[in-house]
Amino acid sequence: MDWRMKLIEELKRLVNLVEDGEVKRVLIDILEKPELTYSNTNPLIKLEDSPAAPRKHHFFTGGLLLHTFSVARIAEIISRVIEEVYGIRVNRDLVIAASILHDIYKYYQYVKDDIFGGYKMREDWYLAHNYAIVGELIMRRAPEKLIRVISEVHGDTPLTTIEGLIVHLADSLDARFGEILQNTMLSRVRDLESTCQLYKVLDKLIIEHGPGKIFSLIFEKPEEFKRMVSKSCLNG
Repeated sequence: MDWRMKLIEELKRLVNLVEDGEVKRVLIDILEKPELTYSNTNPLIKLEDSPAAPRKHHFFTGGLLLHTFSVARIAEIISRVIEEVYGIRVNRDLVIAASILHDIYKYYQYVKDDIFGGYKMREDWYLAHNYAIVGELIMRRAPEKLIRVISEVHGDTPLTTIEGLIVHLADSLDARFGEILQNTMLSRVRDLESTCQLYKVLDKLIIEHGPGKIFSLIFEKPEEFKRMVSKSCLNG
């Protein structure tokens, strides 16, 4: 099974843990039909292909899925710590739902970059993902508590819920971690940039081998990683 499909299965497993009927309904509805219902604009890439950010973090095909799953797992751990150490009750259903949905409409913002490789912002779309998800939640009659938490994740409204704070922290942590991984990966092969479309080659390698193997090589066997990239550059 392709690693992206495995991530989708893992996200579905998390959805099944949600007990609140209304939250679960909206979560399943958007995952099964992720298209925006209030706009005639169509996405130019598939959700499962989308990066989390074309250059900042998780720039590669499937990066959005990886970031989303990681945020959900990090938020899950933070939730346990908050309850065990600080004694604050956390609504796990809202944490799971907000983790999965907070960035889902990023895929509307991007298009393939045929010149430099990877992805870039599309020029004909005007709505940032943080506003798009709130609008879609309203259209699909999501419970107000879920809308409030997701609004807080991106800092668009003051942080007033523990669930919003938890997912906000998890999102920031994984984005920063992904950015460091990406910068380390690029630094290992920066000298190949003049003869190679690095973003295109790295995207191809991650799709083929999976992010786990590539990121492991960066730290454990950097010379092997560089040889792999160099060979891929020569093969076009």
